[in-house]
Amino acid sequence: MIFIDACLKKPTPYTPVWMMRQAGRYLPEYMRVRAAAGDFLSLCKDYKKASEVTIQPVEILGVDAAILFSDILVVPLEMGMDLKFVQGEGPVFSDPIKTKDDLDRLDVQKSIKNLDYVYDTIKLTRENLVQDKALIGFCGAPWTIATYMIEGGGTKTYAVSKKLLYSNPEFMHQILAKVTAALIGYMKEQIKAGVNAVQIFDSWAAALEDEAYFEFGWKYIMDIVDALKAEFPQIPVIVFPKGISGYLDKISGNFEVFGVDWSTPIELAKEKLSPKYVLQGNMEPTRLYSKEAIDAGVERILQTMKNAPHIFNLGHGILPDVPVENAKYFIKRVQEKSAR
Repeated sequence: MIFIDACLKKPTPYTPVWMMRQAGRYLPEYMRVRAAAGDFLSLCKDYKKASEVTIQPVEILGVDAAILFSDILVVPLEMGMDLKFVQGEGPVFSDPIKTKDDLDRLDVQKSIKNLDYVYDTIKLTRENLVQDKALIGFCGAPWTIATYMIEGGGTKTYAVSKKLLYSNPEFMHQILAKVTAALIGYMKEQIKAGVNAVQIFDSWAAALEDEAYFEFGWKYIMDIVDALKAEFPQIPVIVFPKGISGYLDKISGNFEVFGVDWSTPIELAKEKLSPKYVLQGNMEPTRLYSKEAIDAGVERILQTMKNAPHIFNLGHGILPDVPVENAKYFIKRVQEKSAR
């Protein structure tokens, strides 16, 4: 598998490429399956439909890896929280964590067991996916997931979470430790079900100053990485802490691939982290609206990463109104221009 070879710094015939959120709303084929499923959570829980949309981008776009179709918040959902996706608002928890009792009612073991629909999606996908294409499993990072659990949904200020972090750090650590325990079990089951690599998304990493981030964010990602590596040393691990370009000097750990978001100059990431880690990313997603912008972006990143270990990706998820033709063009350009 070219994607796995690249994760492990083995020679590849070209730079492999995939896109975050590649199974999604920009594809008419996805929208048809989504409509048939009813709502978003129903699609996540229907393993046959979830598998179908996982495979779609491989067949339609020719990407080098499929990423499991699911959501980072299925973990707190199956721990016992009440989750709904509200039109225009996104994910909403009706019962956010406020007290120790709220935390105590959440069940780590139950969540790992209840996520069997995800493991079924993985098994079916691995059966039907072309053998030389990798399947990436994923989870959210503990800090990112905890913010949703504490705030009751998305937030621009993280005020409730950060107030808790500074006023009652011990309780915040208890929340993060419990979420981490659930994520370790969840990711181990994904690997057993057949994923070839895993990615940990820390979408809200940039919400914390560096001292707080390494105590309440990065530490728990590394706990997951170390637990997975102890049992599955052969499985590549990708970490994607979004927006922490100022903290790159402090990054270290037992993972293979570091995801670079679009706001971090790839030159800076290369200087600080390459060749110790394979870099993944980091094209600005809105370049996909223009083929000229795609050409320029692909050229610049490939030139910067020439002779350095690299996996091509966007620096965040593909946007829902990107023309499918442009997405195909992007994938093909990367594969053709990087061909050795």
